[in-house]
Amino acid sequence: MKTTPEHDEQMAKMTFSSVYPHYVTKVEGKGRTKEELHQVITWLTGFDDKDLNKLIAEKASFETFFQKATPNPNAPLITGVICGYGIEEIENLLTRQIRYLDKLVDELAKGKKMEKILRAG
Repeated sequence: MKTTPEHDEQMAKMTFSSVYPHYVTKVEGKGRTKEELHQVITWLTGFDDKDLNKLIAEKASFETFFQKATPNPNAPLITGVICGYGIEEIENLLTRQIRYLDKLVDELAKGKKMEKILRAG
């Protein structure tokens, strides 16, 4: 699926620190924990808590966030629709990576088992 260049640029410039509190609120509101959220983010990006806190403090854009990440080789197994977009059909790599993260947060909030979220079986 083709997103517009303007949409992709807007996504790239958003800061991780501006979205992160919404992720925490979303998962905690559904009975999950910040630790589980970090586990999901670590699986996708390779970042540990120290890395995450540094990126939040730096107000890193999503572009910088994913440039510094070590993407999980199983990330392409994340499929489905998020915000009206079929994830696997998003052509722009950065936008797809951001939507991978959104999808994992959604799955966590919806109560999926961690091994399913982390594509372990």
